[in-house]
Amino acid sequence: MTDSEMTSLIQSLHGDKLHEECGVFGVYNHPDAAALTALGLHALQHRGQEAAGIVSFDGEKFQSERRLGLVSDNFTKASVIDRLEGTSAIGHVRYSTTGETALRNVQPLFADLAGGGFACAHNGNLTNALTLRNELVQQGAIFQSTSDTETILQLVARSKRGRTIDRLIDALFQIQGAYSLVVLTNKKMIGARDPLGIRPLVLGDLDGSPVLASETCALDIIGAQFVRDLENGEIVVINEDGIESIKPFPQMKPRPCIFEYIYFSRPDSILLGKSVYNCRKNFGAMLAKESYVEADVVTPVPDSGVPAAIGFAEHANIPFEMGIIRNHYVGRTFIEPTQLGRQLGVKRKHNPNKAHVTGKRVVLIDDSIVRGTTSVKIVQMMREAGATEVHMRIACPPITHPDFYGIDTPTQDQLLAATHSMEEMKEYIGADSLAFLTIDGMYRAMGYEEGRNKDLPQFTDHCFTGDYPTALTDREGDEDFRQLSLLQEQG
Repeated sequence: MTDSEMTSLIQSLHGDKLHEECGVFGVYNHPDAAALTALGLHALQHRGQEAAGIVSFDGEKFQSERRLGLVSDNFTKASVIDRLEGTSAIGHVRYSTTGETALRNVQPLFADLAGGGFACAHNGNLTNALTLRNELVQQGAIFQSTSDTETILQLVARSKRGRTIDRLIDALFQIQGAYSLVVLTNKKMIGARDPLGIRPLVLGDLDGSPVLASETCALDIIGAQFVRDLENGEIVVINEDGIESIKPFPQMKPRPCIFEYIYFSRPDSILLGKSVYNCRKNFGAMLAKESYVEADVVTPVPDSGVPAAIGFAEHANIPFEMGIIRNHYVGRTFIEPTQLGRQLGVKRKHNPNKAHVTGKRVVLIDDSIVRGTTSVKIVQMMREAGATEVHMRIACPPITHPDFYGIDTPTQDQLLAATHSMEEMKEYIGADSLAFLTIDGMYRAMGYEEGRNKDLPQFTDHCFTGDYPTALTDREGDEDFRQLSLLQEQG
């Protein structure tokens, strides 16, 4: 295998998972605001590993630290936290879904507005950001980043409304897509959720200090108490007088993203009253009910497949074993130039636990199949370890459509399930059998016995159904204006 072929293989393996969107966090009126925000972002690191940032406010000035890399690499030194003075702070961890990985795109983004400073952290993706950006540029707006989040700042800055909250609402009425926002101004911290509630946002309390976070696990790490989920279309305004709830949008039935339960949220988080861990176990149990197969052992593709594999094993009454051991200390961009490195590169992340695989009929449980390249290697690994049969079971329906709401998915022609039949997918990955959780089975596992409501779907599930819940304005526009910036940053 040549160097270029090995590079291509590693890139394809890296691209064979749905990448996390982003995570947001904020705390108001606490003396350790920046340190707490760093801890909260550490708990949300699974939602984005490319960059992290914190903006704090000390009553007079805003301080900003935005870095490429992990939270633990950038925000553990006292000298960094000490520079983030103030009793209020917001933070963000990022995986880029729009805009390249460059420091100018690292959030929270900050702007000096007529009413004072305005820092914004955004989880999600806007489906009309490119269209709005093009219109704003034509009107003379100057963009400093290639992030769709800056579109929100530009709309707030150009609003004719008086109060900051009214300017923000004015901006939100112009955008489409998915967002959970945490905003910090001179006097307020604001949380906002899109009208369908596609992206999560929770409110917590730490000894009287309000906290906003993408997931409850970020509350747990700082010892904050969960108060409630923000409702779809809700804005909360937090200041020294308390917390005000505003619902400016026409009432809509919520449609949270089902992938939060399948893959993105941490298993120990509670999302809209449901344990993410239990939901994943239920997916596995329903998968066993729908596609049982005679086998000797059930093993997950770690780590995301573990809860579903436990549920499958319990329902099927087949022993659960960790037949694959994951190496947690693998750099994401590791490419070894030597011949030995090329030979071992594919096994750098997963290794078979031969004692529980050799001579066994194995059921492999994974959370999803995207391109299928990882599944090919895992099935091959099981066979080389001595498995007599390898049956692949996937704890979600086939992914047939790309996402435009903050999940980094390949284009449709790169999605295995969009271009192959079930039999063709089975042959491609080399399994003895292959089955996915059905769409109705997924809904039943979530507690909806009637399955998916086709008229009013309970979740945002377009990756399986093609039923996009909002307009995809940018996709319908001119592809030529997708060049967002002429500046190519190095490093």
